[in-house]
Amino acid sequence: MTLHQFLLILRARWRSIALFVAGALLAALAANLLLPKKYTAQTSLLIDMRAADPTGSAAWGGTLASNYLATQVSIISGDRVAQRVVEILKLDQDPHTKEAWMKATHGRGDFDAWLISGLEQGLDVRPARDSNVIDIIYRSRDAESAAQAANAFAQAYMDVNLALKTEPAHQYAEWFDERTKAARAKLEAAQSRLSAYQQKAGIVSADGNVDYENSRLAQISSQLTAVQAEVADSQSKRNAGGSTVADVMQSPLINNLKADVARLEGQVQELRVNLGPNNPRRERAEAQLAAARSQLASETARIQSSINTTYQVNRQREHDLQAALAAQKARVLKLNKDRDDLNVYRRDVEAAQREYEAVSKSASQTRLESLTTQTNVVRMDSAVTPLLPSSPKSRMNLLIAALAGTMLGVAWAVLLELINRRVRSAEDLTQMLDLPVLGSISSSREPRRLAGPRLLLGHGESS
Repeated sequence: MTLHQFLLILRARWRSIALFVAGALLAALAANLLLPKKYTAQTSLLIDMRAADPTGSAAWGGTLASNYLATQVSIISGDRVAQRVVEILKLDQDPHTKEAWMKATHGRGDFDAWLISGLEQGLDVRPARDSNVIDIIYRSRDAESAAQAANAFAQAYMDVNLALKTEPAHQYAEWFDERTKAARAKLEAAQSRLSAYQQKAGIVSADGNVDYENSRLAQISSQLTAVQAEVADSQSKRNAGGSTVADVMQSPLINNLKADVARLEGQVQELRVNLGPNNPRRERAEAQLAAARSQLASETARIQSSINTTYQVNRQREHDLQAALAAQKARVLKLNKDRDDLNVYRRDVEAAQREYEAVSKSASQTRLESLTTQTNVVRMDSAVTPLLPSSPKSRMNLLIAALAGTMLGVAWAVLLELINRRVRSAEDLTQMLDLPVLGSISSSREPRRLAGPRLLLGHGESS
């Protein structure tokens, strides 16, 4: 079929095509009149994922933007937000709404679930392309109800968003409060054990006492070393014998007495040679010599006795210092043990203090988060009552009906032509009879440009 033939068919059956177009237009017009009108209201929310939490929580990362927005869309479309919308609009208290529920369900099922299901049917939540804006669109048969529902969904989402943020913080705050009480009790118990041990051991300042006792131990040790040196010196002098002792040899009195004894011995020796044994001079000289020797021996014995006394005193001092050193060592060891035990109690107190501070800090943080009234959602605008319905779209429906009617009419015309073939041009005869056309006479109603005779050269036959 050529284009010329197709156009001839359309011209011949234009009434059928027009009938289809008229029927489609009438159907579209009837649909526009019969379908209930719906109104659309829209509001927008900005999700600011870069906003820092005033309580110290970190802002959302950019890599989570798509997932976060998808999550928020699911929350807005969920039952919890719809339940909050029911509370905001007080739909559960409306007698007309209850009457409609009774009529639709005959009192079966849950009233709130029926309300939520009805609300969600008119809701459409769309994240704006390449932005952090979420559009909340609501369709209803009443223009004012559509605007109220859209605004109610926006407010309900903000309330639920805040609740989702603060409810876990409330739970954590209660848990941290209990942990804080336990940590405080643990700290107080550790401090009580430390104080009791300090009182029991009589420790005021462990480090100061240990330093003092260590200094005293070093002092006693040095004193004992010095006394031991003196004991050794006294013992050596004691063992050396009378006249060979250094103290004896270095004594001026002993040296003078020795000189007097030597001088008197010389005189007595001389008198013994010159005088008889009963000579008064000889007897007096011998008496003087005996007295000098006696004085020398007495002085030597006195020095020796002094050396013995010094030795005994040094030995006693050595014994006392050894006892004092042993006692001081025992005291220092006891103080070291007490200090080690005290450090254990101190570490327990420090660990309890750190635990209490950490738990208190976390408790304060979660308590602040539970009291926050700010979210990262900003309401950009409010839905207004639409003036014109959004559906049905009369012009669009009529245009679609006209196009559909035209296509159906053309298809019907071609189908009829194929079922009952008509001769509408010379090309039809050529195709049907498979004979050449030598000439044709046009109808008087055809344009003059188509009326001229045409000669087709073929096998010499005419039609």
